[in-house]
Amino acid sequence: MEIALLLTFILLGAELFEAYIQRAPTLLGVLERLSLYYRKSIFLFFAVHPGFYFVLFVVMVTGILNVSMIFLVAMKVFDIFYKLELLKIVFKERLVPEAFAQMLTWRIPSWYFLLGPVLYPSLLFYALT
Repeated sequence: MEIALLLTFILLGAELFEAYIQRAPTLLGVLERLSLYYRKSIFLFFAVHPGFYFVLFVVMVTGILNVSMIFLVAMKVFDIFYKLELLKIVFKERLVPEAFAQMLTWRIPSWYFLLGPVLYPSLLFYALT
C-alpha cells in the first residue's frame, strides 16, 4: 500500500510538471509551447512528458498489467501522439479547417490543466491496489 501511494505521488509530481510546462490560455498557445520543444529536438518534446515514462517504469517494475494499467498507458500514448499530430497539421502542413482554427483560439479554463494531475495518478493508484 505504501509503495502504491509513493508511486502515485511521484506520478502526481510528474503530471504537475507537465501541466506547468504546457499551460497556455488557448490550445494554439499549448501547441506553440510544444512546438518550441519539438523544433529544438524531438527528444526534448518527449522529455517534457515524464509521466509517460514513469508509467512505463511502474509497469516494468511492478509487473502489473491489468485493465486499468493498460488504459492508463493507452491514454498517455494517445495524448502524446495526438499532440504530435496536431503539431504536424497546424505548423507543418498548415492545413487547418476553419472550424478547427476557431477552436484553437478558444480560451482554456485554468482548471483544465489539472485534469491530468487528477486523472492519471488516480488511475495509477486504482491499478496498483
